[in-house]
Amino acid sequence: MSKLRIGVVGAGNISVNAHLPAYQEIDNVEVVAIADLDLDRAKAAAEKFHIPQAFDSVEAMLEGAELDAIDICTWNNGHAPVCIAAAKAGKHVVCEKPMAKDLADAKAMEQAIKDAGVAFMLAVPGRFNTQNMAVREMLEAGELGDVYYAKVANVRRRGTPSGWFTDKKTSGGGPVIDIGVHSIDAAWYLMGTPKPTRVSAQVFAPHGDYQTKGVGRWQGIPCPDNQFDCEDSGAGIIHFENGAAMLFEATWAFNGPNHTDVQVVGSKAGVTLDPLTVYGERVGYLSDDVITVGENNRFAEELKHFADCVLNNKTPKYPLEQAVQMQEMLQAIYDSADQNKEVTL
Repeated sequence: MSKLRIGVVGAGNISVNAHLPAYQEIDNVEVVAIADLDLDRAKAAAEKFHIPQAFDSVEAMLEGAELDAIDICTWNNGHAPVCIAAAKAGKHVVCEKPMAKDLADAKAMEQAIKDAGVAFMLAVPGRFNTQNMAVREMLEAGELGDVYYAKVANVRRRGTPSGWFTDKKTSGGGPVIDIGVHSIDAAWYLMGTPKPTRVSAQVFAPHGDYQTKGVGRWQGIPCPDNQFDCEDSGAGIIHFENGAAMLFEATWAFNGPNHTDVQVVGSKAGVTLDPLTVYGERVGYLSDDVITVGENNRFAEELKHFADCVLNNKTPKYPLEQAVQMQEMLQAIYDSADQNKEVTL
């Protein structure tokens, strides 16, 4: 094969605003089908992006289209059933973050993928932006030394999405699983993905479905019996087997300033992202080096990488084992908050 034939499942925001435009920039993929529970929405996306076939279910798509792989862009609680159906049909899988709404679903996906012997990659685009790739090169070249600490934040003062995002049975949680995963994963990847061992965390929900004036919201598609039962914010610490630790915070609604930060600290140097700055020493003096790496389409890089891995039998940058470990961390954050104690993984 010179091109991977992909079927996209889900025609909502992440699909039509990120994945489908990205595929138009990629030479090694052909999007041959799209499926959505709302067939009209699938047909509209098919027309806009010149996709030959549209279906109202993954089962219909697997039966009616010639596919090599599927791209899962559904609500979080749809990831497991779609992935399992695809794996049983012998199709490779790329899945939008998070892997699943909870660890039990992630484990079921893992088993189905291993049983079928298909490829899997978790789609977290931060691993493919220029800043993160440059810092990962520094890490692998030994320029950071032994990385022992990270601190991350993805904080919105008022930025709670609507629709299915706030319904825990559909999403699995609030800002921790929605946006916190981006910064947590960025730091974890730049630490060298050490094995997580312990988590202590708390989540809060003082704002709920706020009516603050003058602010907008990301419009999510409503789910059946749409509820508002997720956290507004979460914070805690993740410990790793090598002795390293990561502090994190993630909020949709918080009485503090908006900010997104990723800081990783090693024995030789530390880094912060956006702008990419290296904090170290030169000839015995403290130095702050700002590195210009340019911009790229991280979604296109991510999906091109997945296709290359399948076509050429390579290991994805976000393999199955790490996807499950990330879900374990997310689950432990919520479990620690629910139990009001530290959780051991």
